[in-house]
Amino acid sequence: MITIRPANERGHADHGWLNSWHTFSFANYYDPAHMGFRALRVINDDRVAPGKGFGAHAHRDMEIISYVLEGSLAHKDSMGERHVIGANTIQAMSAGTGIVHSEFNPSEDEPVHFLQVWIEPAMEDVAPSYRQISFAPAEKRGRLKLLAGPHPANTEASAVIHQDARVFAAELHAGETLIQPLAVGRYGWVQVARGRVLLNGEKLAEGDGAAISEERELSLPGAIPDGAEFLLFDLA
Repeated sequence: MITIRPANERGHADHGWLNSWHTFSFANYYDPAHMGFRALRVINDDRVAPGKGFGAHAHRDMEIISYVLEGSLAHKDSMGERHVIGANTIQAMSAGTGIVHSEFNPSEDEPVHFLQVWIEPAMEDVAPSYRQISFAPAEKRGRLKLLAGPHPANTEASAVIHQDARVFAAELHAGETLIQPLAVGRYGWVQVARGRVLLNGEKLAEGDGAAISEERELSLPGAIPDGAEFLLFDLA
């Protein structure tokens, strides 16, 4: 079963410096029908103006992943981490017992466009941690690139999170197709970052999401003429 979450039905907040679309309830946007999916709690599609950003704020007991699509994002936190990330880098932070961080657009003239994802952890009060891993663009071209999961990957670098969830990214040219099995008892979510894709025959456009259950195989062709970039979540 596939249930589509259309882009234009998401929550929306335009603060001038921040234009944000919320797949699930977040901040002042509350919809009891869209509180998350399995352990997936937040997908925010954020565009931040040059020189602007989120000031220091606290988190606890949440796995937070940032995935930059365009521009760059500066991160600072109470563990002493100071980094600037761009495209083709996964940033994952386990808030655990508590962490304070800020995120800013360091550019003076270019906006930053990124997806911020929150995943509820399987355990509370872990030690806070930060992980950042860069990869070559070819690693997600025409294939699924593992960004984060519950254990270190044997064959490729990925961030470790405290939940039985795996996060993948893929970029498809028009007409390229990915086939991905989904084990019995597992659930999925596809979030389209750019372009258009088909999911088992269902059309998904930029900003659309789709909840997946009781499907044993996922067929994902990039739509013609756009192709697509998307995130795939494999969830318990």
